Amino acid sequence: MRGLLALGLLVMVAGCETEPTAPVSACAELAANAMVDIPAGSFTMGEDPQNPEEGPPRKVSLKRFFISAHEVTNAEFAAFVKATGYKTLAERDPPKLPGAPPEMLQPGSAVFQAPTQENPNWWYWVVGAQWRHPSGPADSIAGRGREPVVQIAYEDAQAYAKWIGLELPTEEQWEYAARAGGTALPEPVDAAGKPQANYYQGVFPVKNLGTDGFVGRAPVGCFKPNAFGLYDMIGNVWEWTSTSGSRPDAGEPAKVIKGGSFLCAANYCARYRPAARQFQERGLGTDHIGFRLVDNIKPLPPR
Repeated sequence: MRGLLALGLLVMVAGCETEPTAPVSACAELAANAMVDIPAGSFTMGEDPQNPEEGPPRKVSLKRFFISAHEVTNAEFAAFVKATGYKTLAERDPPKLPGAPPEMLQPGSAVFQAPTQENPNWWYWVVGAQWRHPSGPADSIAGRGREPVVQIAYEDAQAYAKWIGLELPTEEQWEYAARAGGTALPEPVDAAGKPQANYYQGVFPVKNLGTDGFVGRAPVGCFKPNAFGLYDMIGNVWEWTSTSGSRPDAGEPAKVIKGGSFLCAANYCARYRPAARQFQERGLGTDHIGFRLVDNIKPLPPR
C-alpha cells in the first residue's frame, strides 16, 4: 500500500520533471487510442536471463491480439476523467497507518528527487502529487497531453481499461509485442551507439546526460517503433501488466511491470529489455509508471 514508504521500504519510484531537450516536432503524430494488430506466434520467455527473476526459460504461444501503439497519454486519460469524474488513488485519502508521518495521511504519491549532501534521501511522499501534477502541486501537465500518463495505480489503469472496453496486457502479451520477433539488445542503442529509447544516460541518480534528447518523460512516438509498429515499449515509463508478481517487502499484492523507464541507467535498474521485469505494489502509482492496453475480442479482419 502507499503508506509503506513511511516505513522506509524500497519501492521503484521516480520522476524528475524537466522539459525535453529534443524538439517535440520531431516526434510522430500518433492517433489517440491507436491499436496494432499482433500476429499469433510463439517465443521462449525467460531465455538468456540477465536477472534472477527472468528465468527459467519456457515456451509461450499466443493467439492474435491488438495492443496500443503507444502508452496511454495525459490527454487520453483526461478524456476518461472528464466523462466519468473518476478519482485516482493518489487523489483519495491514503490508508491510516499507525506511526505514519502527517504528510502521508493526506492524498499524494511517491516522487523521486536527486540526493544532495544536505539530504541523502531519494524517495518522498509529496502531498498533492497525482496524474495532473506528477511531481507535486507546482508541476502541471498543461501543454503535455502527448506524454504518457503517470501516477496511475493498478486500479486506476483497470478503471480506464474498463471504460474504454479493453484490458491490461498479460506479461506474455506485452513481452511478445515488445520483442517483435527480434533479439533484444542489452542496451537500446543503434550500431553507432545512439540511444533508441528514452532511458537514463549517465550515473544515476546524480547526473542524467540526456543523450537521448530527454531527461524526463518524452511525448509518445519520439523514438522509432519496433518491427510491429509499437512505440516506447522500452524506456519512457514502466507499464502495468495484469500478471501477478511477488516481492518479499511488499505490503500488498504486486503486479509485474515491464519496459523500464527514463530513470533506468546502466548502473541502476538497467531493465530496458523486453525480458526484464519488476514487481510493483498495486496501490502505488509513481511518476514513472504508466500503461497500455490490449483488445482480445475485437473482430479480426482477414489477413
